[in-house]
Amino acid sequence: METYEESVELTRTFVKIESTNPGTEEAAMREAILAYLKDTSCEIQLDDVGNGRKNVIATLWPENTKEESIKEKYKEVPMFIFICHMDTVVVGEGWTKNPFGAEIEEQNGILRMYGRGSCDMKSGLACALATFKKTARRLEKGEISLKCPLRMICTIDEEGDMTGSDHIVEQEFVKKEDYVLDLEPTDGEIQMAHKGRLWFHVHVKGITAHASKPEKGADAIFAASKFIVQIQEIFEHFPVHEELGYSTITFGQIQGGYQPYVVPDACTIFIDCRLAPPVTDQIVVQHFNKIIKEIETQIPGIKISYDITGNRPYIEKNPDSILLKNLKEAVEAETKQKAVVKAFTGYTDTAVIAGRLHNTECMSYGPGSLQYAHKPDEFVEIRDIIRCEKVMNHLVMSLCEER
Repeated sequence: METYEESVELTRTFVKIESTNPGTEEAAMREAILAYLKDTSCEIQLDDVGNGRKNVIATLWPENTKEESIKEKYKEVPMFIFICHMDTVVVGEGWTKNPFGAEIEEQNGILRMYGRGSCDMKSGLACALATFKKTARRLEKGEISLKCPLRMICTIDEEGDMTGSDHIVEQEFVKKEDYVLDLEPTDGEIQMAHKGRLWFHVHVKGITAHASKPEKGADAIFAASKFIVQIQEIFEHFPVHEELGYSTITFGQIQGGYQPYVVPDACTIFIDCRLAPPVTDQIVVQHFNKIIKEIETQIPGIKISYDITGNRPYIEKNPDSILLKNLKEAVEAETKQKAVVKAFTGYTDTAVIAGRLHNTECMSYGPGSLQYAHKPDEFVEIRDIIRCEKVMNHLVMSLCEER
């Protein structure tokens, strides 16, 4: 009989390792993963992203060999790839549990494991690694044969600028045709579509003056407030996408001014836009430019510029996806419930791959709920970890194993 306790124990091991970003980052997690896989027959590669931060890539090749001729033979065959990040957000305030204790407690008859990263996404990483290692063992014993390569990618910096997944694409560890699954927390759902993510720094320049003579200056904060109000109103009238919902704009930070009695000559706004079809980055930029021109005309002495500091495209669902079909079958077989397919509200490593490679075989399915991620007393339910590993084992059997 199959047992799944290994994924739970591996989650505990990982939660006890701090890998905050910014903070200690991923080095200790990388070493723990390498130790876990060291006695398997998989090929292991370290992808140096810079500043001592490295992605881990482990691959199981058909015919259980690392020979270059075999790699070349399967070069054009779509791989099945697990991709999971090793970093977590910072700990933050408000915890009642040890954020690196991996304590297991019962709540209303359900076992929970607490700790930073327990939900996002060290439990998902543990499920993927346990499945990968179990497959390696079966391959080594000659119990199975693979019809396509199976790859495990452990990335850096997903909770930052996603430089890990960007580098994976640039180094061609993943291609357009591959089947790519991350194990982010998805509430038991398969999640495929993503809103786009567009970031701006808006710089407003004015002219200082004494507050008793404001007409002698140009108030940069006032101009910034007009910009905020007008672009917010534009977003409120964008069309709503059937699956992804509204496009949104958030003014996450604003800096400017010196003293209450000085007309401010500078203000910077830090903006996060989440875009749903049909709203594109070009449409938002057109509205920015129009509003800026109007404000500069209305308020003499004001000049407004902006930098685009991040731009990720939206990803739409592919209902004809082969991976989606197999994953739905695996979920329904192991949970005895109909698979639910929805959108992912955030942006993940698979979204980066989908956006950069136009890969339509990227999606998310993992243990835990995103509503508990990044929060104090973050937790994952033990039954979720077990469910997820069962689904992953079933999925690997259907996608990768020779019948």
